[in-house]
Amino acid sequence: MSTIKKHTIAFYNTENLFDIYDSEKTNDSDLTPTADKRWTAKRFGEKINKIGFAISNIGMLETNKHPAIIGLAEVENASVIKNLIASKYLKNFKYRFIHYNSKDERGIDVALVYDTSVFKVETSKPYSIELFNNAYKADYTRDILLVSGFLDDVKIHLIINHWSSRRAGEKETEHKRLAASNKVAEIISSLQNDDSNSKIIVMGDFNEEPNSYNVKRLVDGLKLFNPMEGFQSYKRGTVTHKRKWLVFDQIFFTNNLIEPEEDNLKFEQANIFDAPFLKNSNGRHKGSPFRTYIGKKYHGGFSDHFPVYIILKK
Repeated sequence: MSTIKKHTIAFYNTENLFDIYDSEKTNDSDLTPTADKRWTAKRFGEKINKIGFAISNIGMLETNKHPAIIGLAEVENASVIKNLIASKYLKNFKYRFIHYNSKDERGIDVALVYDTSVFKVETSKPYSIELFNNAYKADYTRDILLVSGFLDDVKIHLIINHWSSRRAGEKETEHKRLAASNKVAEIISSLQNDDSNSKIIVMGDFNEEPNSYNVKRLVDGLKLFNPMEGFQSYKRGTVTHKRKWLVFDQIFFTNNLIEPEEDNLKFEQANIFDAPFLKNSNGRHKGSPFRTYIGKKYHGGFSDHFPVYIILKK
C-alpha cells in the first residue's frame, strides 16, 4: 500500500521585510538605523528569525514537516530572502527562492521560497501591471510572479500576488486591483490555452476579501475554488483594520485539485495560521497579529498579517 504524502503550500505577507540600508531607487528611508523607526541590524536579525520560526511551523500540525512552498509579500530584495532561508529555523531545510525586482515605489516585492527536495522549478516570469496616476504618469506597483514546476512529480503553476493597498481609499484604489485581477485572468487563460488541464494555484495579499468584486469575478469567471470564503467572520481573519477582521490573504485554485485523476495532487484543507505566538497576548489589540511596528513605535512582533496555507495530498 502506497504512503500518502502531504505538502503545505503557504502565503505570508511579512510586513516590510527590509534590510537596514537606504536605497536610492525606492522610498525606504524610514527603515534605516537613523530614521524615526530606528530599524537597526539587531531588529532586522530578530525579525528574520521570527519570520523563519513562523514559516517553519506552518502546516506542521497536519503534515509533521515544514512547508514545501511559501509565497512571500513585502520583501525588499534578494538579500533579505537569502538571510531568511539561512536563518536558524530554516537553514537545515533545502530552501531556495525566486525573486525579481519590481518597480514598486516602496521597493517591496513578492517572491517564492521552495523546498528543492520536493519542488522542481521549470520556469518563472514576473508580470507588471500597467497603472497610471491622475497626471497620466506610470504608477508602479508590485509585479505578479508566475512560477511553474513539479511538486512531487506533478506539474503545477503558482501565481503570487500583492495587490495595491487601500491606503488612499477603497474606491479610489479599486481600479488598481481591477487591473491586477485582469492580469491574473490573462495569465491563467494563457496557461489553460497551452494545457486545458493546467493545475493553477493563485495566492497573495489581495487587499480585498473573498466576496469582493475583483476576487469574485476571477474565481467565478475562471471556475476556480476559493476555500478562504469559509473564513470570513467577525472573530477571525488574516489582518485587522479598525478592530475588524478581514481575510485579505487568500489561496485559491483550479477545480482539478479537488477532484484529480488517480495518483495526483488533491486539496485536503485550507487554514489561517494564527498560532498563539503570532498574536498580541494582551491589551486592546489582544488576539490580533503581533506586528513589528505600530505606526513608528517598535512593537517587536512578526507581521501585521497571519499566513494562510493549503494542504495537498498525493
